Amino acid sequence: MKTVRLEKLTWVLIYGGIFIAMLGLWVIDDNAALGHSLSWGGGLAILVGVLMIWLRSRRGDAAELPDKETPR
Repeated sequence: MKTVRLEKLTWVLIYGGIFIAMLGLWVIDDNAALGHSLSWGGGLAILVGVLMIWLRSRRGDAAELPDKETPR
């Protein structure tokens, strides 16, 4: 996976996780099961995003792999 694509996915997971977690906290009073599910799911997405930042820092620039695209 290219570094640029990895970085985009990382930030989508982090900001999407924040949005989903906040949505879960907002819904939790009306529907506890849905609210808790959204909050935990959002928290998990944030955790995966932070883990991807750490993995990217350990990877370095030498691990830049080209995408497997077919030439046309």
